[in-house]
Amino acid sequence: MNRFFYSLLLYLVLPFVPLKLLWRGIRQPEYLKHWRERFGFYSLPTNKPVIWLHCVSVGETRAAAPLVNALLQQYPNHQVLLSHTTPTGRATSEQLFADSVQRVYLPYDLPFAVKGFLKHFNPIIGVLMETELWFNLMAGCKQKNVPLLLVNARLSERSARGYAKLGHLMSEGLQNLSAIAAQTTQDAERLKDLGAKNVSVVGNLKFEVQPPEDAIKQGQHLRSLFGIQRPVFLAASTREGEEAIILDAVAALQMPKLLTVIVPRHPQRFNEVEALLQQRSLSYQRRSTLNQTVDAETQFILGDSMGELFSYYASADICLVGGSLLPYGGQNLIEAMRMGKPVLIGEHTFNFKEVSELAIAQCAAWQVKDAQTIKQAIQALVENPQKQAEMGAAGLALCEASQGATQATLEIIAANF
Repeated sequence: MNRFFYSLLLYLVLPFVPLKLLWRGIRQPEYLKHWRERFGFYSLPTNKPVIWLHCVSVGETRAAAPLVNALLQQYPNHQVLLSHTTPTGRATSEQLFADSVQRVYLPYDLPFAVKGFLKHFNPIIGVLMETELWFNLMAGCKQKNVPLLLVNARLSERSARGYAKLGHLMSEGLQNLSAIAAQTTQDAERLKDLGAKNVSVVGNLKFEVQPPEDAIKQGQHLRSLFGIQRPVFLAASTREGEEAIILDAVAALQMPKLLTVIVPRHPQRFNEVEALLQQRSLSYQRRSTLNQTVDAETQFILGDSMGELFSYYASADICLVGGSLLPYGGQNLIEAMRMGKPVLIGEHTFNFKEVSELAIAQCAAWQVKDAQTIKQAIQALVENPQKQAEMGAAGLALCEASQGATQATLEIIAANF
């Protein structure tokens, strides 16, 4: 009965869903494309057995890259299908995998939409990335005898408390999964406490994500445009409200040669951040219009491009990973460490708690909490290139020591085919 009321609630809000899509489409027109897929109507043909992975957005799609590439190699007679929730996730899939995979939007978790998805693609196995728990989807797979796995699973203490309030709905949903591959022992225990069965600890797939082949070359090109002699501070994947804190920190530095590169997490915020720079009368250039060396008077670069994050990391001396200065839960700091860069993170890292704690303990990252501590960290690192190199090397060492999740996940998938 719990799932009945869950579905009833979804049906009650269904009339407002098109309005939400239209509203989002005003800011990001890509939301108006392929909208029928969100209701379980598909036209994409498939002529091979389908291995399906659900990767919500950019982060999950990047994290899945080692696994997707391994599946393509190991199962050449199957079709790999990626489902997404956001247009940026879908665009990332196109950049990473081109035509080697198919891609669609996952339908809303309505019984008729889920039924349409499963009937059209008839996957032989499904793989959900991280914390994607959709109760009608999980029940639908169980009813159709489609093995459904949750891999690279993570569950913060905060999320666990929230899910616990769902009671039997949550435990039933978890038990509809064939297997769970958790990132850490803590994640596994929280999932078990909520009723999960068949849980293994395999590590974090994100440690195995490889930078694009041209990332370093592109990063060197960016650095040549930024200015080889200028110190470059990168604020990556920033969220609403964080840019103001970063601008306060940089203003307090009184370091005129410093070039600060700000890359908002979501492309629909590019113009919003530009307005903030204009409001403060700061000298800036947009990455999309940058085709020659940055003027000496330019203080900021607005990173308004997609698919270049590794190159941004490669171009910088010091990297702050956003989503952590305010209570958003943090973003993936592994990518910065993979590029051998010293990392600054805020106090709000509950989505990457274990990785953040490891990085801090092994001196690959420093934790900052406000404009003042950001200012102090930037100044200390700009004045100490040796410390930059030591932190970068520690991050690389941590990444190398944390391998193995892809192979372990592949074995779990093979066991459930």
